[in-house]
Amino acid sequence: MKSRMPKLPMKYVWPVTMIIVVVGAAVTRERWWPTLNSWVQSTVADNRAPTELDEHGEDAQDPHAGHDHAGHDEATSLELSDQARRNLGLTGDGTAGIQLTTFSKSITVPAVVVERAGRNRIEVAAPMNGVITNIHAVAGEAVEPNSLLFEIRLTHEDLVRSQTEFVTTLGELDIEDREIARLQDAATSGGVPRKTLLERQYARDKLQSLLVVQQEALRLHGLSEAQVQQIAKSRRLLRELKLYSPNADGTSSTDLKLSSAFQQTSIRPVSMEAAVADPPLILRELLVHRGEAVNAGEPLGTLVNYSELYIEGMAFEQDITQLSNANQNDWKVIALFDEAEGNVAEVQGLDIAYLDTEIDRTSRTLKFFVRLPNELTHENKPQNNVRFVNWRYRPGQRLQLRVPVEQWDDQIVLPVDAVAREGAEYFVFQENGDHFDRLPVHVKYRDQFSVVVANDGQLFPGDVVAMRSAHQMQMALKNKAGGGVDPHAGHNH
Repeated sequence: MKSRMPKLPMKYVWPVTMIIVVVGAAVTRERWWPTLNSWVQSTVADNRAPTELDEHGEDAQDPHAGHDHAGHDEATSLELSDQARRNLGLTGDGTAGIQLTTFSKSITVPAVVVERAGRNRIEVAAPMNGVITNIHAVAGEAVEPNSLLFEIRLTHEDLVRSQTEFVTTLGELDIEDREIARLQDAATSGGVPRKTLLERQYARDKLQSLLVVQQEALRLHGLSEAQVQQIAKSRRLLRELKLYSPNADGTSSTDLKLSSAFQQTSIRPVSMEAAVADPPLILRELLVHRGEAVNAGEPLGTLVNYSELYIEGMAFEQDITQLSNANQNDWKVIALFDEAEGNVAEVQGLDIAYLDTEIDRTSRTLKFFVRLPNELTHENKPQNNVRFVNWRYRPGQRLQLRVPVEQWDDQIVLPVDAVAREGAEYFVFQENGDHFDRLPVHVKYRDQFSVVVANDGQLFPGDVVAMRSAHQMQMALKNKAGGGVDPHAGHNH
C-alpha cells in the first residue's frame, strides 16, 4: 500500500515561495547586485537630466539637438563654434591626420648668405689699349649674355703694327705669286733660266712662313681665326673693338668684335621666360666713363650672376662630429629666413656643399657651406632697353640653418603648437565630430619647431588632431571647469 505526503494547504504556498526566493537572493547577492545597482543609477541619472536643464532656465528639449554627445567627457571635451575654429586657425590645414614619418633631430646654427667665390663675379677688362667711345649699359642693369657692353677705339700700337705687317706680307705674297706664274711659262719655253724661277719660289715660301707667324701674333692679341681671315680678305685694318657680356658661367661664346667703322648696336631685350634657362647678369659696378683711355687688362666693370649662392653656416667645435655625419649621409638642410610680423620662411631640401678645412681661431667655429638656388621675384618695366630685376636672396642676408644630426623612422611628429603642456602632462586635441577631445600623450622629444609623440596606442595613424592653438584650447577647458565662466564655453548662443 502506497503512503502519501501530506498536502500543504494553499494558504501557506505563497509565504513559503517568498521565503525560498529571499534566501536564494541573499546567497547569490554578489552575482546580481552590482549589475542591478548600475542599472538603477543609470536610470535615475537619465530621468534627472531634463530637471537639471530646467533648473538652468532652459527648455526641457536638449538645446544641442542633433549633436551626438556619446563618447564625450565634458571635463576633457571642447565644442567650438565655426567662429571659434576660424579664430584658432583650425580650418583648412589647421587640422590634419596623424601620419608616421621620419623625424630628423637637428641643431640650429647662425648663417649668412654669401657669394660663391670665383663663380658669381665676372670682371670685364679691356683686352687692348684704347679709348672708350660708347657704353651700352648702366650700373645695376640686368643684361643678357652676349649683350653689347662697351665700344673701344683701338690705340694699341702693337695691334696696329701687327695688322699692318700682316697686310703688307699679304701684298708681297700676291706679287710673288703673280711673278712665279709669269716665270713658269718663260722657264718652260727656255726664255729665262730655271734658277730664276726657283729663287722666286723660295722667296714665296719665306713670305708664307712669315705670314703664319703674323697670324699667330694677331691671335695672341685676341683676334679669332675668322677675324684674321676677314683682314686677309678685305685687306683693311680693324680699329673699333666691341666688348660683349660673357655667359653666366663667365665664358664667352662670341669672339672679340672688331670693325673698321663705328656701328651703333643696342642690347637685345630679355624676357623672363628666357631668363629662367639663361639667368641674367647684373652690372654691379661700372668703372669707366665715355672718352676715358684704358690700357690692356684694366677693369671696365663687374658683372654678377646670383642664380645660385652659398649659405655660410657657423658650427661650434662640439658640433663638428654631428655636422660631418650629416654631410656624409647627405641629409638635407633647412634654411630659416625671418620675415615681417615675426613670420619665418622655410627653404627645405638644401644640400651641404662642403665643410671648411680649418676652425676660425677667433670665434672657434667651423664654417660650412650650403647650396642655395636663387629665383627672380620682380622685373621693372623696361624703358629704353634698360632692364632691372630683383633676386629673392642676396649676399649679406642673415638666417638660421637647421642641420639634421639624427633620424628616427616611423614617428608621430606634430608642430610645437599642436601640443599643450600643463605641469608634467602633455595634451593633444583630437577632432571628434563637432568636439575636440583632449588626450594625454607621452612626448619623446621636443624642440622649438616640432614635437615627437610616442606611438603607444593613444594616437593612431589617421586620427585627426588640431595642428595649432593647443594651448588656447587647454585654457578654454580650464575656464570651462572653473565655474566663473559660461558652462557652455566654446558654444556661440
